[in-house]
Amino acid sequence: MKKDILKIANKKLKSRLIVGTGKYKNFDQTAKAVEASGADMVTVAVRRVNITNKKKPLLTDYLNPKKIIYLPNTAGCFNSEEALRTLRLAREMGGWKLVKLEVLGDKKTLYPNMIETLKSTKTLVKEGFQVMVYCTDDPLLAKKLEDVGAVAIMPLASPIGSGLGIQNKINISLIIKQSKVPVIVDAGIGTASDATIAMELGCDGVLINSAIANSKKPILMAKAFKEAVISGRNAFLAGRMKKNFFASPSSPTKGLI
Repeated sequence: MKKDILKIANKKLKSRLIVGTGKYKNFDQTAKAVEASGADMVTVAVRRVNITNKKKPLLTDYLNPKKIIYLPNTAGCFNSEEALRTLRLAREMGGWKLVKLEVLGDKKTLYPNMIETLKSTKTLVKEGFQVMVYCTDDPLLAKKLEDVGAVAIMPLASPIGSGLGIQNKINISLIIKQSKVPVIVDAGIGTASDATIAMELGCDGVLINSAIANSKKPILMAKAFKEAVISGRNAFLAGRMKKNFFASPSSPTKGLI
């Protein structure tokens, strides 16, 4: 069988699980969870995670950016100006061009402000960034993001950190069917079965942070998500059976004794 590789812009990923680096008790636990997850890519909140101050513990001492892909993100930004400044700084610090954009609308729901998100995406694409975009599960807005140059669409499953899982399978499915770039469910995944559902729908990947970091045993949960994503992807590729409203016997009905 041909290797099932996820390609985002010019990056090739063996794993379809992307892992966040926030909320863990320390960088050592972060590194162990990432290793257990098998992820090739981790998101890094440039405004929150230390990657430059050598007087304090550095994430780069625990996760080698030469061996794992760092994806700088704009977590905590509530307008376009903040987001643009953050990602420009990331490019200056580490030369990162592949980035994750999220522009939040309010502190209570952490839903994306799609007006600011679209504006920021246009600017970043013009400046040569490869932009993966956190967005609502609105198919029309997802298409607009792709049209202005986003390299991956990242619709929320439910509010960030809620653990509620996918609340609108129909919209996620519509986004998948219309998109020519990878669709990666981001935000709201609560447990391994949620990730399996996302992959069975046909998502190209999932991004997980809180569900692993906030679990009682993060390293074991990371392993569970690794296996869940693989299982869901295999089920999608295999093609599920047709649903029926009536029973259908497992054994043949012809030639009965």
